[in-house]
Amino acid sequence: MKAVGIVVEYNPFHNGHYYHVTQSKKITNADVVVAVMSGPFLQRGEPSLVSKWHRAKMALQSGVDIVVELPYVYSTANAPVFAEGAIFLLDALQCDAFSFGSEEGKLEPFINTANLIEEHNEEYNALIKKYVSTGTSYPQSLYYAYEQLKQKKNENYIDLSKPNNILGYHYIAAAKKFNLSIQPMTIQRLHAGYHDAINETSTIASATGIRKEIFQKRNVEAIRNFVPNSTYVHLVEWKQQFSKFVDWDAFWPLLKYAIMRYHPENLRAFADVSEGIEYALIKHVKHSENFSQFMSDIKSKRYTWTRLQRMLTHIFTGITKDELHQFKHPTYIRLLGMTKNGQAYLSERKKNLELPIISRVAQAKDQMLQIDIRASEMYALGVELFSQKKIDGDYKTPPIRL
Repeated sequence: MKAVGIVVEYNPFHNGHYYHVTQSKKITNADVVVAVMSGPFLQRGEPSLVSKWHRAKMALQSGVDIVVELPYVYSTANAPVFAEGAIFLLDALQCDAFSFGSEEGKLEPFINTANLIEEHNEEYNALIKKYVSTGTSYPQSLYYAYEQLKQKKNENYIDLSKPNNILGYHYIAAAKKFNLSIQPMTIQRLHAGYHDAINETSTIASATGIRKEIFQKRNVEAIRNFVPNSTYVHLVEWKQQFSKFVDWDAFWPLLKYAIMRYHPENLRAFADVSEGIEYALIKHVKHSENFSQFMSDIKSKRYTWTRLQRMLTHIFTGITKDELHQFKHPTYIRLLGMTKNGQAYLSERKKNLELPIISRVAQAKDQMLQIDIRASEMYALGVELFSQKKIDGDYKTPPIRL
């Protein structure tokens, strides 16, 4: 059987994602779609709208055949590390190709960009260091360095100011770094940009726009036209069971406690906490009434919103620098769910897979997996705090089978 892999968050799964799944399968002539999906905490340093189990069901009922969890170590990392973990897992699952959505829509400019940066890597890193030293944020420094590098050759390169182009570049760079045989392909995003609000004249909207609509309107009906029916059903089910959807404001009392219980020197041990930001965290958390106010108080030119959120995610989950940076690549395949088609693929391939497939966490003692479990437990604790209802944890929940 032939498989195409995709890297996803599905927060939540929407019509644009459905288009990506169906087109990826069609263009590659694949029998199976394998999705590596972030767990309870996401790449931009946010808790997911609903649990990973609800999101996995949305995917499996809308064309995905296998969903595996991207470990917390990678799902909450910057773009290069996020991409390395995801592409490594797709290759470990023996996918023939990986497909990503992009603003560019053509593969050649991505290949040109990856070759350019690889060829001039020393100069590129020196330029990044120069811009960072002026107080420019790291992501913006990357962009300025790249723009300067592009002037060396008259080639067709991608626009690295676009969020999906950025991730696409890093997927290809990851495959080159590990010398993987998995082949890249890209599909142009339709209509809605990454951060765009909902446009009522279309049935395609960004996940950001959909979440914003849900929180502003406080109901799921407002986004019904922008998601497959399975997503709508699972969102309604979640709201009925847990009373509201998850964002940092929902977890604010726990996050506030997690920060206030530490002295500055203790906060410095957590991943991504650096350069004295711990003092600002303690100063402002005491007087902030909610997460949004807290973020506005600590935001600066040096720290992007995303970097601050990742930092707060690690404090919330209790993940230290030493824990987060001890791994070179994923050490297991955590199965969240599969269709009958996906099960047939895994049965065909499992004897030749180099990483173990974990379906029952109680049987595994992997250090990376223990971090995943802790993150899931903290997510579940936050949900229980505002809803007074428990989510079945990793030890009790078997892979979904459709």
